Amino acid sequence: MLLFLVPALWSSNYLIARLARDVVQPHSLAFGRWALALALLLPFVGAGLWANFAAVRREWKHLLVLGALGMWICGAWVYIAAHTTGAANIALIYAAAPVAIAIAGVKLLHERMGGLQWAAVASALAGVLFVIARGDVHNLLGLRLTPGDLWIVAAAIAWTAYSVLLKMWPSALGPGERLAAIIAGGLISLLPATVWEWVTAPPLPLTTQGLFLMLLGAVLPGVLSYGAYSLLQRELGAARTALMQYLAPVYGALGAWWVLGEVPHWYHGVGAALILPSIWLATRRMPVR
Repeated sequence: MLLFLVPALWSSNYLIARLARDVVQPHSLAFGRWALALALLLPFVGAGLWANFAAVRREWKHLLVLGALGMWICGAWVYIAAHTTGAANIALIYAAAPVAIAIAGVKLLHERMGGLQWAAVASALAGVLFVIARGDVHNLLGLRLTPGDLWIVAAAIAWTAYSVLLKMWPSALGPGERLAAIIAGGLISLLPATVWEWVTAPPLPLTTQGLFLMLLGAVLPGVLSYGAYSLLQRELGAARTALMQYLAPVYGALGAWWVLGEVPHWYHGVGAALILPSIWLATRRMPVR
């Protein structure tokens, strides 16, 4: 169930980014989102963090790196890119991340991927490209990269690194405790850039809408999705878990229909027909030889 639910939570971040574009500055949105997420988590995991503070001290470098990758680069940088590049370009660049994670999972983490799993990777990639191209290959060939796409390239690389390192670096902390500690590392990484943004960018007044978007980002694509992602990686490995990212464009289209009134088209259905069975196939348990 989580394989099909988590991409829906992630895709809500695309809507939040679009709704917040003229309401909250990118780094302020990311910092507020993760600060609220940490505040929501601490009542549940604060005692465990304090009891395992020795583990936090041992792992602080790992926690800081994971926080910088997952909360700063994959957070604020995507919001920055949304100002200068289109959704199709973002989806196209991010489409390379699950393939990169699958390859890294096999090569670095020694995870098993059979022929059927690799076929599922290819089918899911074809599905998301079909959605991006809107059913016409000429649309795909006609895409032009913009300076904002460089922010997305960096975010896609950072997400690949986050996914692999999350699995590669063992932790003595529980899943909730580790997520809270990673968020704290992300806030430390975000703070200098956020202060710089406050000093150099035209200030935007903090409104009720801005606070609501921060809270929404903290809960849906924040605590719930990152926590579930860690659980899925533990059960399925980094390679197969990464494939669920291909569902985000499909869910994003449905969310845009519901929230923004943008009606989905036939090519979204074709893409979903390619992606959904592929995720089921790729995440089946490999037989023991």
